[in-house]
Amino acid sequence: MKNEYDVIVVGAGPAGSMAARFAAEKGISVLMLEKDRDIGYPVRCGEAVSRAGIEEFVEIDKRWISTEINKFSFISPSNIEVVIPLEEQGYILERKIFDYALAESAAKEGTEIQTRAYVYNLLFDDDKVSGVKVEIAGEKKEIRSKIVIGADGVESRVGRWAGLKTVTDFREMESGTQITASNINVEQDTCYFYFGEDVAPEGYLWIFPKGNNLANIGLGVSGMIGKKNSALSYLNDFMEKKYPDAPVLTRVAGGIPCTVTLEKIVSNGLMLVGDAARQVNPLSGGGIASGMIGGSIAGRIAGEAITSKNLEHIFQYEIDWHNRLGKRHKTFDNIKMEFLILAMINLTILPKQFLKLIWIKDHSVMFLKLL
Repeated sequence: MKNEYDVIVVGAGPAGSMAARFAAEKGISVLMLEKDRDIGYPVRCGEAVSRAGIEEFVEIDKRWISTEINKFSFISPSNIEVVIPLEEQGYILERKIFDYALAESAAKEGTEIQTRAYVYNLLFDDDKVSGVKVEIAGEKKEIRSKIVIGADGVESRVGRWAGLKTVTDFREMESGTQITASNINVEQDTCYFYFGEDVAPEGYLWIFPKGNNLANIGLGVSGMIGKKNSALSYLNDFMEKKYPDAPVLTRVAGGIPCTVTLEKIVSNGLMLVGDAARQVNPLSGGGIASGMIGGSIAGRIAGEAITSKNLEHIFQYEIDWHNRLGKRHKTFDNIKMEFLILAMINLTILPKQFLKLIWIKDHSVMFLKLL
């Protein structure tokens, strides 16, 4: 490992790997640091994504596809089910394999990768970020760079260290929890969404099949609800009623930033991508495809800034991101409450001709809307 690189990426999730890959494609030196021992683990994700969201960046490999999704099932509070066929195929991924493949694609472009690398602060030259302080195998190092890209997730500290406003109002931060369970007998080509005050107030519960009767089962509730009753308590209640004897293989929990992109995702020498930049879709809570898009834009612009010797060029990232998805996310945020209100309505009182499915193809977003 060298003492200086053109770009350092902190975090090796989908957004970080895309940032590293697209920067390295410009022929510059890139180092990607991951705090965990293994890339792609632990998995804190429902693992659902659209086919288009993947194909934009990588050729699909069946090794990291658990199931192919062709239908969505919406279950109302009164247990009325509406099944909608999808115009475009979706997938439930094996994130451990998928994330590894994305990191490998960055490595093939020349990115150096170091796991078990704990970044504990940034380096500064005056008010400009100029590298990272990192602990690797018990040894503390200072590694300099012209640009740092923070891809360190929803709990990101990199942006905060650089002085960016990264705090999300707790009302916009959903409390989420998920299990992977076996003996879940559901259609393997269908994603299931449950709504209702008793299931997931101000949110929804999902069942995403993973083949062989395995499934990711999780839910998210609003921060306001989470202060009163934990997401885990709602998930436990659902499992006791629906699948009381299902063995649980894994459990994860965390915050889901269902809000618009941070006001500032760039500062002198620093760019934020993925969950760290709040590039999650505020309506669905999905962030794989949008994080990859954000990472690819940031990596490309970082590479251009280095090769043109114009580091101010990184501020173009905010413009390009908002033109690509940021503005759309604002629209999704505006209709979020309308969606939640409709989702709570008993579907038995609504004629089906008043229900319309809207499928946003390049973003794996589905929602019901009154015409």
